Amino acid sequence: MTDIFQKLRQRRLLLIDDDEWVRDSLRLYFESEGCDITALETAEEGLHLIEHQSFDIIIADYRLPGMDGLEFFRSLSRTQNHPLIILITAYGSPEILNEAREIGVNDCIPKPFTSESIEESLKRLI
Repeated sequence: MTDIFQKLRQRRLLLIDDDEWVRDSLRLYFESEGCDITALETAEEGLHLIEHQSFDIIIADYRLPGMDGLEFFRSLSRTQNHPLIILITAYGSPEILNEAREIGVNDCIPKPFTSESIEESLKRLI
């Protein structure tokens, strides 16, 4: 089996989560594997950043201060070159999951999750 991190090292990742512990833990996890990851607290920061940089994979929490993850991904479709997008959510209602599919979310990861959950999702998508 191919090491997923060999593939991820060739891609730019963006993580948006308002939980500092989640943000820092995932950033350190991916950085320790040699990945290029940017971790932000809000969707608004993400939209501002992608005006100047492009990302291959974007992971965002559903519940964020201000704009939520789905609103962010909806806005993203007008500014990005079709990155892989993953939604993290503790609110996996059928309505939210259907809306996520409709706007092109590639995968939804339920909370609580582990770094392995994200790694498995990325293995399926890449």
